[in-house]
Amino acid sequence: MDARGEDTAQRDGSPSRDGSDTPPADGDASTTAASGPSSATPAVEEPSAETTHQVDTAGAARGDVRRPAEPGTALAPIGPGPTDLSSAQLLRPVRPAPQTGWRRAVYVASGGLVNPGESEADIARRELVNRVNQPLAGCYKIAMLSLKGGVGKTTTTASLGSTFASLRGDRVVAVDANPDRGTLAEKVPVETTATVRHLLRDAALVRRYSDVRAYTSQGPSRLEILASDQDPAVSEAFSELDYRRTVDLLEHFYNIVLTDCGTGLMHSAMRGVLDVADSLVVVSSSSIDGALSASATLDWLDAHGYGDLVARSVAVINYVRRSSGGVDLDRVADHFAGRCRAVARLPFDPHLDEGAQIHLEQLAPRTRTAMLELAAVVADDFPRAGSRVRIGPR
Repeated sequence: MDARGEDTAQRDGSPSRDGSDTPPADGDASTTAASGPSSATPAVEEPSAETTHQVDTAGAARGDVRRPAEPGTALAPIGPGPTDLSSAQLLRPVRPAPQTGWRRAVYVASGGLVNPGESEADIARRELVNRVNQPLAGCYKIAMLSLKGGVGKTTTTASLGSTFASLRGDRVVAVDANPDRGTLAEKVPVETTATVRHLLRDAALVRRYSDVRAYTSQGPSRLEILASDQDPAVSEAFSELDYRRTVDLLEHFYNIVLTDCGTGLMHSAMRGVLDVADSLVVVSSSSIDGALSASATLDWLDAHGYGDLVARSVAVINYVRRSSGGVDLDRVADHFAGRCRAVARLPFDPHLDEGAQIHLEQLAPRTRTAMLELAAVVADDFPRAGSRVRIGPR
């Protein structure tokens, strides 16, 4: 056998000349592979640096950028990030649809094909709604106060709560803490005869929202009301501790709690109301004696250590008519603006003057706008509520 036959036999695993069955060393195989390409397998030419640069440049023009690849590895594309597939990037901006006036009529008549855009009033209302819907961490507690009866405090409580409940997706409840037969429950359809007393009695059985819902009545706006006892002798026994227990229970299930307080500041539950409140809404009528009573309320709070609560309170001038007689309401508003965080004016409204159940859709447009402005002013304090330190024991 010649040398070529011997090499062939060794590559095939045949016995070598000396009779051993030892396979060829790796080095021999490498030498054989390096001797040149086989005639049956075409040679693969490595791309040059210039060719690779041309490919990358062309890919970059298409937005398909590639990383520099190691020799012998595939080129790895860097695709667009996931944020490039967001709706903000892929969808064309949609012009908000008009809500009122001739703009709305044109939009509806054209089936949405013609959109004149929002009016200034629509834009202002949308901004107010956005303020009302500010994020709220935990439970925000609003105390509604007035030393004088007949100024619309209970009506304002129900209207403000209804505005919050109709616009926000969370739960809103109003508690009647009036010791003298409060009428807050009459502002919504009565669904239960249960009162705050029954809720406290059964507090150990309340585990979920459906449990506490059995003690409240809900209006069309989704505002819930927890009624007080109708017997004044029993209601007077509603103490500070009872109120604290009530709020401690409600704050697990509701994001906004409004408390309709009585006209007296010295009754037993008032200290608990003030200690847990995040803000006050002090209600005054547009008359001189109403303004004096509201100012006296602020004086009493300042004198009893609630100055910080006065500073973040909102004063409401209620039942403002187009002609207020000889009362300079601008000066009244300036007086409260120097003591409170904000001042709101609520116009006289025939629907609210009825003293019956409140339906927001039956309010005059001016009243609905004014109530929305009041809700937005109160909601402006939502982001700062979580950092406050409570006064008194819990």
